[in-house]
Amino acid sequence: MCGIVGIFGREPVNQALYDALLVLQHRGQDAAGIVTLEGQRLHLRKDNGLARDVFRTRHMIDLKGNLGIGHVRYPTAGCSSSAEAQPFYVNSPYGITLAHNGNLTNADELKQDLYREDLRHINTSSDSEILLNVFAHELQALGKMRIDAKDVFKAVAAVHRRCRGGYAAVAMITGYGLVGFRDPFGIRPVVFGRRETDRGTEYMIASESVALDSLGFELIRDIEPGEAVFIDMDGRLHTLQCAANPVHSPCVFEFVYFARPDSIIDDIFVHKARSRMGDRLARKIRRVWPDYDIDVVIPIPDTSRTAALELATCLQVPYAEGFIKNRYIGRTFIMPGQQARKKSVRQKLNAIYSEFRGKNVLLVDDSIVRGTTSRQIVQMARDAGARRVYFASAAPPVRYPNVYGIDMPAASELVAHGRSEEEVQRIIGADRLIFQDLDDLIEAVMKRGKSKVTRFDTSVFNGEYVTGDVSHQYLEQLELLRSDNARQSRENNVECEIGLHNSD
Repeated sequence: MCGIVGIFGREPVNQALYDALLVLQHRGQDAAGIVTLEGQRLHLRKDNGLARDVFRTRHMIDLKGNLGIGHVRYPTAGCSSSAEAQPFYVNSPYGITLAHNGNLTNADELKQDLYREDLRHINTSSDSEILLNVFAHELQALGKMRIDAKDVFKAVAAVHRRCRGGYAAVAMITGYGLVGFRDPFGIRPVVFGRRETDRGTEYMIASESVALDSLGFELIRDIEPGEAVFIDMDGRLHTLQCAANPVHSPCVFEFVYFARPDSIIDDIFVHKARSRMGDRLARKIRRVWPDYDIDVVIPIPDTSRTAALELATCLQVPYAEGFIKNRYIGRTFIMPGQQARKKSVRQKLNAIYSEFRGKNVLLVDDSIVRGTTSRQIVQMARDAGARRVYFASAAPPVRYPNVYGIDMPAASELVAHGRSEEEVQRIIGADRLIFQDLDDLIEAVMKRGKSKVTRFDTSVFNGEYVTGDVSHQYLEQLELLRSDNARQSRENNVECEIGLHNSD
């Protein structure tokens, strides 16, 4: 998962881009990058690490210009090498930079086509570089010295015809303007807004509306599935639907876990959706466990707080904060390597003993993925003196990997893959385990009558991939790429290459 931002300003945008990346930092903690345009000259800074560590005063001073894009990243199937930090750049045609959130399911095929037919070289294992080169080739294929909004939209339409998977992207075309586009299923989120200044209207494109809020931009709307928006160098906004048959199917896991609760995605308030998840989960508990003996509901911070509070209210059970979170530890879900995740849980959370001692505790989390974090937290509750430890998940069992840009691990490393809910309960060590039903999750998020969304990508729960092109062979290849053992092997290879380079 990644965060993207692009700003067309009337004054230098370096600080605004940096501030937006800080707000989007929850979407990626592996690397950060900003590129700005000053006249015809590009200024780029990107590296591994958090935004606050990547950008120092000397870097910010060099990021001159009134137009720019930014990116925060964490790796999916690739490695964490700084070479894959975004934005990416190609010099032909015109000079184009691009930042991307998502994953192309036909990346290997596209890479071969780019080399054999388009005569373009891909230098990294990132599908974002592939997306950039497809877009660049389609612009170049128009054969024009000068381009306009119609030409940009023609290139985006060609991207939609060639690329499959989930993608939201923002790109800067040197001398022409800023473009944002979204895949025909709208799997990954992206919005745009405006801000009026004394010098004129400024525009911003970002992964989540909260980035616009923090900088005083007014949310216009989401970029529709298959749509592109283009802001030219004079500050004129152009929009066009570029896909033949768009189908609105956003990723439901954005609402479960990834998005900030103060964001609005596809006209759905994330906070309200999570509150409704808690309500639906409480209804299920009353239905399947009418004689529940819960003394206190305790959320696992931070994402589950909203659902846990509503659940406790509906069950008329006290709600308490039982874990204190170290805010300087990253999100364990997106940490590479099993050992890093195990170590970080104890560093990240500490139990307040008085909230557990002698009580039957219901722990509430947004989801259960690998199960290792859940198991450790259940044990922490027992160590803190809980009499019985129950566990509730605001999402259904995660049984399948995500292929559209979320780093769900290999299927074999998902605790619920091929296992019953009772087996998962035994593995995490809970006295009782309750999962949200998929229909209830969809109902909680959909907000009927207020959003254009008619369905969601729920593939991680039911294995039904909305793009229709995910084969068993593709998932087997994904297994080889995403397992912890495969990741460790890649990291070792990178270390060896660095060691050999340094010894020359």
